[in-house]
Amino acid sequence: MRLSVLFAQVKRSEVMLEIITILPGLDKGGNREKFDELTLRAGETVSIVGPTGSGKTAFISDIELLAQGDTSTKRRVLINGKIPGDEVRYNPASKPIAMITQNTKCFTDLSTEEFLQIHARSRNIEEKRIIMDTIDLANKFTGEKIKKDTRVTVLSGGQTRSLLIADAILIGAAPVILLDEIENAGIFKQEVIDIIKNTSKIIIFVTHDPVIALLTKKRIIMENGAVVKVLNQNEFETRAAQNLLELDKQVGLIREQLRAGHEITSELLHVSFA
Repeated sequence: MRLSVLFAQVKRSEVMLEIITILPGLDKGGNREKFDELTLRAGETVSIVGPTGSGKTAFISDIELLAQGDTSTKRRVLINGKIPGDEVRYNPASKPIAMITQNTKCFTDLSTEEFLQIHARSRNIEEKRIIMDTIDLANKFTGEKIKKDTRVTVLSGGQTRSLLIADAILIGAAPVILLDEIENAGIFKQEVIDIIKNTSKIIIFVTHDPVIALLTKKRIIMENGAVVKVLNQNEFETRAAQNLLELDKQVGLIREQLRAGHEITSELLHVSFA
């Protein structure tokens, strides 16, 4: 796949979005969040962590909606320091943000190829090769290969998320991608992170996964509906992430062997955990 060429095209389309600024809102008790502003820059990977019910999904929903004090949290979101216009907020073709959740499902009875073609036409993309490039990219994220004639209504959860992430990267060329607990969808999260790092996108993960949390450059801690802390990745965390990643890959190998109907042998365990 011509990923370097495709990512160069994606980067050109993202030049207009350099910074997203989140201005504080209210926690669940109605108290103002204790930060002045939170700035996310093009090329950053960010994780949102905290216990269940701490407000993680509400935080990325505010970003997806480009909230202007009109959500329950009362947060406001700026693009390049300015209030986004209605065209950017409400026109799906103009919105610079793609949000993909673990509950995302396709309901239209189209083939994968037809589904992507409709999106490409809506973006005025004439290059036919981008459809297969998108399917090829999606197949880097899932062990269950997607074919161009597969109906999107029969895709598994992992396949659907993989397809939509690839679609957001290449066809949508969204400068900001919000991923809500995608580790539960059976995708190869390391491949997602590695490929995304080659773009100039802002990538935000809502996650309970320590591997994803430690691999991102910035970590936002949520509690009681509010941002309570922002941490930057340090050198020790980078090393810890690599150790966890090796273990995660080994677990993934065994999982794929089980899915394929193979027995787990002592030789496989020796290779995996040597």
